[in-house]
Amino acid sequence: MSHHVKDMDRWLGDGGMELIGTVGASFDRYGVDGEDLGWVDGTFVPAKPACNPHGIVQAGVHGLLLDAAMNFAINAALAGRDRTKATLEMKIETMRPALLGEQYRLRGEVVRMARQVAYGEGSVRDAADRLVSRATGTFLLHRAEVPETEPDS
Repeated sequence: MSHHVKDMDRWLGDGGMELIGTVGASFDRYGVDGEDLGWVDGTFVPAKPACNPHGIVQAGVHGLLLDAAMNFAINAALAGRDRTKATLEMKIETMRPALLGEQYRLRGEVVRMARQVAYGEGSVRDAADRLVSRATGTFLLHRAEVPETEPDS
């Protein structure tokens, strides 16, 4: 079954959030594999605002980027005016430090899409393809059409 990919080109770059560009990240490519399995790829070259005084990216910055990547991937897979509404839950793990000025790859993917929620996965990998950080998240969806009408009381 072919699935129409939503045009998300205007969100490429900082994803519509200035903070993402400020910390040194950019969303570069996106698409949909199979049915509803949206994805996004990006780059992350940590800038000074992303790092602690020792030049190591702060864990919350990983959270910012992984949350945005998962949201982007889910939105790419949603049809029409449907979109993510809120991040309900997110778990972040950092395996190794991300360092000021180094080059990293950012990825977000849809794991599963349900009617009201979507499940995403995000990762940051280094030049050697080693996992630097990863996250899983549950996202509340806003569906444009309302299938059932409320009974008049």
